[in-house]
Amino acid sequence: MSDVVIFKGEDGKLQGLGEKGAKAWAKFQKAVRELEVGETLKFSWWAPRSPGFHRRHFAMLAQVFDSQEQFVDPEHFRMWVQVGAGFCDIVPGAKGKPVAIPKSIAWAKLDDVEFAEHHAKVVEFLRSRHALRFLWPHVDDANADQMIDALLNEFL
Repeated sequence: MSDVVIFKGEDGKLQGLGEKGAKAWAKFQKAVRELEVGETLKFSWWAPRSPGFHRRHFAMLAQVFDSQEQFVDPEHFRMWVQVGAGFCDIVPGAKGKPVAIPKSIAWAKLDDVEFAEHHAKVVEFLRSRHALRFLWPHVDDANADQMIDALLNEFL
């Protein structure tokens, strides 16, 4: 599989970045031009992750972590949130029962589009009745809703 980084040049046309990128871009364009009817070509693209959005997501998690009553380890909290948001694999545990394993949200694993989808699912999970009752078991539903809104609103 070939990788190529492209950019829009001064002339408004797409170009490969650097000498290697220019060659890879030309090769890709040639492959597209030479496709026969019915032939297929698969390609993937990567939207570079926004550092500001990444920081805002983790600041949001830190703020919720600091106000909750269940977790003492922020990493355990983050993993719980990821599982709750559905960003996990379900595998057989040691005794055969299903266990959720959080997937990596490392910079190189998710592009900006995927990370934005993950963020939206995290926010949805944190607003869920299940999450609110677990994180703040001594707070009634109405106050928990207000609390999570106050915590999350600056990050949306």
